[in-house]
Amino acid sequence: MKILNVAQISAQVVNEVERAIVGKRAALEMMMAAFLTSGGHVLLEDYPGLAKTLIANSFATALGMKFRRIQFTPDLLPADITGGYIFDRAKNDFVLRPGPIFANVILADEINRASPRTQSALLEAMQEYQVTLEGETMKLHEPFIVIATQNPIEYEGTFPLPEAQLDRFIMKLSIGYPSPDEEQEILRRRRERRRETLELSPIVSGDDLLAMREAVEDVHVDADIERYMVDLVARTRQQRQVAVGASPRGTLALLKLARAWAAMQGREYVLPDDVKRFVKPALSHRFILQPDLWSVPQAADRVINELLQFVPVPVMRP
Repeated sequence: MKILNVAQISAQVVNEVERAIVGKRAALEMMMAAFLTSGGHVLLEDYPGLAKTLIANSFATALGMKFRRIQFTPDLLPADITGGYIFDRAKNDFVLRPGPIFANVILADEINRASPRTQSALLEAMQEYQVTLEGETMKLHEPFIVIATQNPIEYEGTFPLPEAQLDRFIMKLSIGYPSPDEEQEILRRRRERRRETLELSPIVSGDDLLAMREAVEDVHVDADIERYMVDLVARTRQQRQVAVGASPRGTLALLKLARAWAAMQGREYVLPDDVKRFVKPALSHRFILQPDLWSVPQAADRVINELLQFVPVPVMRP
């Protein structure tokens, strides 16, 4: 598959999802860039009612992949996610009953409401694309994408995600409220279709997405831009507001997302602006602020702004 094909198909997928989601094209395009990378899991952190579940379902439909939704609750067990062996009386033997993890797109709804033991059931799946049950390791279907949601205002009865699991998400996004015009457009569309649901059409298949990922691997990254990514991440380890800086996985996330974005624009090379676009969503959840800043609003955003302000941007040679 050619880079231009990746750009055209990506635009078609986003356009199809936009039939259900109004006014959030920038966030949808970022999510599409994540899906074009291996390990493209996305964490959506925002208030209830902002279409996080609808976005996940719409992308799964447009990408032509199998979708499963898991509602995380305090009493959810790991076996409820991975499945397990049950005794079949007809066969007089234990047989595997696969859990919802055996799908292509997994929506982990309100992931921070489950216990750490249950959250850890996703770790192996998100990193190694496999599940171990009763000592037997089974590969998951590819592509495999986890879209997790959490509410930033309700912390009572929740279990914050550990840094090891946060690091598995290639980006963290907020959807945000629609503008008044966009909200009125939502009402108009609902009134005209005369029903709750909207039927979307698959644009590609899972195999097509894997081919698009292969094409993204051909996007060129100049050595100076690679150094720019390294300097940005290294700066998080030197900021006085930061207790623990981002890991090399953050640098890899910038590389993968910048290449995917370049391919979505029909380019075979990465520009510094491609990297800048993903600094906040790729790094904001990968460093730990000093304790006195935990309750300060938008403290992480200020750290990101300082990174972009003080790290020199490479000048591209013609």
